Amino acid sequence: MNIFRLAGDMTHLISVLVLLLKIYATKSCSGISLKTQELYAIVFLARYLDLFSDFISLYNTVMKLVFIGSSLAIVWCMRYHRVVRRSYDRELDTFRYWILVGACFALGLVLHEKFTFQEVFWAFSIYLEAVAILPQLVLLQRSGNVDNLTGQYVFFLGYASSPGLSCILHLKLDLPLFDRAAFH
Repeated sequence: MNIFRLAGDMTHLISVLVLLLKIYATKSCSGISLKTQELYAIVFLARYLDLFSDFISLYNTVMKLVFIGSSLAIVWCMRYHRVVRRSYDRELDTFRYWILVGACFALGLVLHEKFTFQEVFWAFSIYLEAVAILPQLVLLQRSGNVDNLTGQYVFFLGYASSPGLSCILHLKLDLPLFDRAAFH
């Protein structure tokens, strides 16, 4: 197992747990971008199309299910939970994220390892994950205040999905930039 992948998985898992704790404890999603959560749901659904066709390990399968399930659960809570949805800051969460989806999909069509359905969607998910935090950052900048749990969530989320750090480490360690094993 790749140590960078393990570190990324654990920090992303911590960010999800912090976010779920915030939503559960406060019954509020104030300060959280629904658009970022929807982007992460798209990222994981696109990346893990191979979930039921390629078995790599129990850890891999469990983490895929956890990331897909937690992303969809957060989106559901923010959209449909009768108490939580009232606290969603729709006026502040106005980032036009479909532009990101379109641009990243176009990149996935052009920059991929092989031109197959799974490879294009895998590449798309990598590019989309790199920018998925943007709606959250814009929402925080517009709101001007960040509670402690939201700040911790954003810190761990940003650390977990830091594409620049991953790219630098791959170049310094002379690893291939398209190392699928690091993202499975």
